[in-house]
Amino acid sequence: MPKTNPEFLLVETSPPLAARLRYRGGDKTASTYDLVELMHYLCVNVVKARNLPVMDVSGSLDPYVEVKLGNYKGITKHLEKNQNPVWNQIFAFSKERLQSSLLEVTVKDKDIGKDDFVGRVSLDLSQVPLRVPPDSPLAPQWYRLEDKKGDQTTKGEIMLAVWMGTQADESFAEAWHSDAHNISQKNLANTRSKVYFSPKLYYLRVFVFEAQDLVPSDKGRAPDACVRIQLGNQLRVTRPSHVRSVNPVWNEEHMFVASEPFEDLIIVTVEDRIRPGKDEILGRELIPVRNVPQRHETTKLPDPRWFNLHKPSLSAEEGAEKNKEKFSSKILISFCLEAGYHVFDESTHFSSDLQTSSKSLRKGSIGTLELGILSAKNLMQMKSKDGKLTDAYCVAKYGNKWIRTRTILDTLAPRWNEQYTWDVYDPCTVITIGVFDNCYVNGSKDDAKDQRIGKVRIRLSTLETDRIYTHYYPLLLLTPSGLKNNGELHLALRFTCTAWVNMVTKYGRPLLPKMHYVQPIPFILIDRLRHQAMQIVAAGLGRAEPPLRREVMEYMLDVDYHMWSLRKCKANFQRIVELLSAICRWFNDICTWRNPVETALLHVLFLTLVFYPELILPTIFLYLFLIGMWNYRLRPRHPPHVDAKLSQAINAHLDELVKEFDTSDELDEEFDSFPTSRPSDTVRMRYERLRSVGGQLQTMVGDLASQVERAQAILCWRDLRATFIFLIFSFIWAVFSYVTPFEVVAVLIGLYMLRHPRFRSKMPSVPVNFFKSFPSKSDMLI
Repeated sequence: MPKTNPEFLLVETSPPLAARLRYRGGDKTASTYDLVELMHYLCVNVVKARNLPVMDVSGSLDPYVEVKLGNYKGITKHLEKNQNPVWNQIFAFSKERLQSSLLEVTVKDKDIGKDDFVGRVSLDLSQVPLRVPPDSPLAPQWYRLEDKKGDQTTKGEIMLAVWMGTQADESFAEAWHSDAHNISQKNLANTRSKVYFSPKLYYLRVFVFEAQDLVPSDKGRAPDACVRIQLGNQLRVTRPSHVRSVNPVWNEEHMFVASEPFEDLIIVTVEDRIRPGKDEILGRELIPVRNVPQRHETTKLPDPRWFNLHKPSLSAEEGAEKNKEKFSSKILISFCLEAGYHVFDESTHFSSDLQTSSKSLRKGSIGTLELGILSAKNLMQMKSKDGKLTDAYCVAKYGNKWIRTRTILDTLAPRWNEQYTWDVYDPCTVITIGVFDNCYVNGSKDDAKDQRIGKVRIRLSTLETDRIYTHYYPLLLLTPSGLKNNGELHLALRFTCTAWVNMVTKYGRPLLPKMHYVQPIPFILIDRLRHQAMQIVAAGLGRAEPPLRREVMEYMLDVDYHMWSLRKCKANFQRIVELLSAICRWFNDICTWRNPVETALLHVLFLTLVFYPELILPTIFLYLFLIGMWNYRLRPRHPPHVDAKLSQAINAHLDELVKEFDTSDELDEEFDSFPTSRPSDTVRMRYERLRSVGGQLQTMVGDLASQVERAQAILCWRDLRATFIFLIFSFIWAVFSYVTPFEVVAVLIGLYMLRHPRFRSKMPSVPVNFFKSFPSKSDMLI
């Protein structure tokens, strides 16, 4: 077997963290900021000024403040014609870069030529107090301005607060940092850290039954009616009614994705297809989403309602008034917001949240996840064309909470040292951390995109509780030219369990909410709805300030994960082959006496089972128990990471793109000649359709590989809690099958498998749920 490239491996570190140095007793930041190295900053809060003197001939003053410390200088925005300005702006200077012991705060007047000097305040840094959260905020105080000679002026005072703080300070996120001295005030927001929340999503189910009394323009022609339903940018069209009359019937169901606060309108339009390319609108109705009832459980669907169809020339209010006295066409529709489902906005293999849309149906949290984003090293130079290095920032996503660190400018070894916390509701979830290069710090064009550097995925079930993991993760990125290692990301993680009973019972519960099993949604439809949910999430995060841009969201959510890729098919096939080859190698080693002790023990076991068949079941369970206990010393000590060899990405040269495709013309393709005789546009359409089908087959192969790997992970202690539970039950079953006759066990199992449907449940059984909770290697694929 070829050796793995060392630059793709995981490296464990031991940074001087507060939690490891046992500072919990004396350090006040240990409870909230103990996974990162504390970084001290000199913070200067420029609050306001008063009674400033007039500097211009016209009697006006446009003041601003310049905060200078050595070679670093920060400037506030200028306020026009204001002698009592208010800024409320905070500046942060890294303690490691302090080049002077004197802090100068200068008030100046903005002018067309040279700015006028108004006054200055000089402070000695040795007198600056140290503030450590959760201490109360430092109260600002007034300072009288001095002239250039150091004498106090008769006019003008400025209110300042100066202290030595850390990144745990609540004002740290909104502060202007010394490394951003070349960034304008307009683009400064794009470099700050931020916490985002995805919009709350629901599935909207629409039943279209029938319409009555349609009025076509041609009275002597029966309309060929269909219904268009639009919600935002989502559009569904029913099939033409099989009954061509003024009372058509459809009986079709469609699903959409809606988001709070339900400001959109559902536009229902009935159209008459007169001829290809020409449709006539017979009526339209607008229904606010906020008026649609919600269904939380497997209750009865809301009763359908008759809606009046208005002509498109009339607004909803005008149409309602006129239809009180005039005749109106009607349509029978049923709407409901499905609050009992989980709306997928990310790939099911890397889901970070499996909770229902309804808050009342959600279970309590089982613990907390703490992530410390320490630093990165050996990053690639992303702005070599501009003569700069890299402006790197990190984005982490878990559940509906997104975080973005501040941008460290022009360096290949940034240090963030920021810590964030999430509530955990299910251990079988994945957190994703991505690194990007900021292309908006210097006023880049609107069509510019933040460049990908790499990302890391970590499954929580593979983490031991209350253990701190500190590792360097390789940032691997697959490009059309091949696989690149763009650097290493230094992370610290800790998973803390606060409800052990709830966490253990989670392994026996279904991964998805109950509605997904009682009334399942087809896989193809879920994949389409997932893309629509991604668009809604991208639009919602893009409206934040600073925005989390679409290219970042698409990379974090793996928008193109299900698209066809020959490399992914090879990787999934190789996963199955490797497992089967391991079984064959083990059997061959037994037959060839590679390990004489193991072979002799297997001969004894084989002869025992042959002569005492009643010991088959207890021996199997006891054997599983002993193997699991033996493998405990070989258990993985590090969390899984992206495996370039497993992903078949080392020699990959594929360009994977997401494109729309048409799904018609199947029969014509089936009877087409070989080689094809169709035009290039048709061949291209068929190729896109082949990619779609190949993507589904690729997903099926990946699911099969995941099931085989879960079976292998049962005894490998990848998930310590699940393996321990399995070993306990194996030991219990070994004892039970030993004291119980084999015939009784066989009868009980047979009767259980052949039980009446009345005693069967649509929900998955506890063993199935427990098996699906084991991790697979799908998290390690690029």
